[in-house]
Amino acid sequence: MVFFSNCKINLGLHITARRPDGYHDLETVFYPLPLYDVLELLPAEETGLSLYGLPIPGNKENNIVLKAWQLLKRDRPELPPVWFHLLKNIPAGAGLGAGSANGATALSALNRLFDLQLPEKQLLKYALTLGSDCPFFIRNTPSYGTGRGEELQPVSLDLGRYYLVIVNPGIHISTAWAFSRLTPGPPAHSLKNIAASPPSEWVSFVANDFAPLVFEAYPEVKEIRDRLHATGAVFTAMTGTGSTVFGLFRSRPGTIAFPDTYFVRYICLDDPLLR
Repeated sequence: MVFFSNCKINLGLHITARRPDGYHDLETVFYPLPLYDVLELLPAEETGLSLYGLPIPGNKENNIVLKAWQLLKRDRPELPPVWFHLLKNIPAGAGLGAGSANGATALSALNRLFDLQLPEKQLLKYALTLGSDCPFFIRNTPSYGTGRGEELQPVSLDLGRYYLVIVNPGIHISTAWAFSRLTPGPPAHSLKNIAASPPSEWVSFVANDFAPLVFEAYPEVKEIRDRLHATGAVFTAMTGTGSTVFGLFRSRPGTIAFPDTYFVRYICLDDPLLR
C-alpha cells in the first residue's frame, strides 16, 4: 500500500517555559502543506527500510519509520514484518516536520494495513512517543498547539485562496543549538486567535522566537525572508527552528530568483488531499 506523508509550517512559534522533563512548553499554530513524501509498505520476511530521493542524515536503522513499527510491535507481538520504501521529496531538518510526518504516517498506515483498530487517542499516544510534532500529523488539520506541541485544538483557518512559496537554503539548524540560545518566556501576543485576522495583519503579532537567533547567525536565511517580502508576500516567516522560510501570496508569484542549490517550491494551498 502507498501512503502520502505531507509536511507543515508553523504560523508563529513561542517557547514559553522549560519543563522538568527536559522538554519545553510552546505555543504555535500548525498548518499542513500539500507537499509530500511517499511511503510504501510491503509484506516481507523481515522489517527494513529502503530510502530514495533527498538524503536523510543519520543511521538508516534509527529512522522514525522503523521506530513506529517497533513501537506497535512491542504492544502487538503478532504484527508481521514489513518492508518500507520511503521516497523523500521534503528536506530533512528544515523545520517542515517531514520526519515527524513520516513517523505518524507509518503508524496510521500500519493501523490501516493490518486492521489493528487503534483509536485516534492511542495513535496520538504512540505518536508523542516518536516526537513532539508527530501527534499533529495524526489529525493533520490546522491546529493551535501547546504543551510540547501535542495539546491540539482545531483552528478554523483556511488559506486555500493563497499561494505559498517555501525556500530552504540547505543550511542545517541544530535544534539543540537553537534551544540553547533561547530564553523561554510568555509571548507578547497569543497565537490562539490567529484566524480572526487576515495574513496581511499577522506581521503585528505573529512571530517565531527562533527567527532573530537564526537570522543573526545565518544572514542568508534573513535575506530569503526579505526577498519574499519584497516580491509581494503578504506574510513571511521562518518555520520551526529553520532554516526554511515561507511567504504567503494572494496569487501565484512569478519565478523568484534563488540559487539553484536552494530547495524552492510554489504551492497552491487549495489541495483536496488535505480536505
